[in-house]
Amino acid sequence: MRQLGLNDILFILAAVRWTLLLSIAAFVGGAIGGVVVALARTSETGWQRLIANGYIKIFQGTPLLMQLFLAFFVPGLFGWSVDPWMAAVLGLSLHASAFLGEIWRGAIESVPRGQWEAAATLGLRYGTTMTNVIAPQALRIAIPPTIGFLVQLVKGTSLASIIGFVEITRAAQVINNATFRPFTIFALVALVYFLICWPLSVYSKIMERKLLVASR
Repeated sequence: MRQLGLNDILFILAAVRWTLLLSIAAFVGGAIGGVVVALARTSETGWQRLIANGYIKIFQGTPLLMQLFLAFFVPGLFGWSVDPWMAAVLGLSLHASAFLGEIWRGAIESVPRGQWEAAATLGLRYGTTMTNVIAPQALRIAIPPTIGFLVQLVKGTSLASIIGFVEITRAAQVINNATFRPFTIFALVALVYFLICWPLSVYSKIMERKLLVASR
């Protein structure tokens, strides 16, 4: 066991970039999948709704930790080599797509039905109606809960440490194993997560209030 030094603190803080990069990559991947899930959930085709609903139930009904384990180990069964970064991005993206898809499905369905009927009266196709009429209204409604989920996703990246990905939590574990100063080290990690997540939470509440005022 050795003393906790400045280089140890800098090593932990340097790992913050990997937490942020993982959060961004997982959110982008989840957003792409989330759009597909949301459109399938609101589709007029029954089998699309059924598949999307099953997908959501699987990823919302199982622990994120298990999903990361499967993303890391299952490709190896087929001879594919997946490093911790790719496994973490894959697992978190699949997880995020289920939640974002359901959030955005709710936003789409909250748009008054009269908007769909008006578009149909004008002879607009489904794609045009969704792109030009429904999506812009749903987007405003979806912003606060989407940001709220992003906060949860940032905190969820800490579980990537279990498959060996060195983000801030894993870096803290490495330094703690060498110095055995858990209170100081993990208090620092908690502060970093707070500094990342708190502004996002505040922004989500601000957007929610603006949406409430605009809807009156």
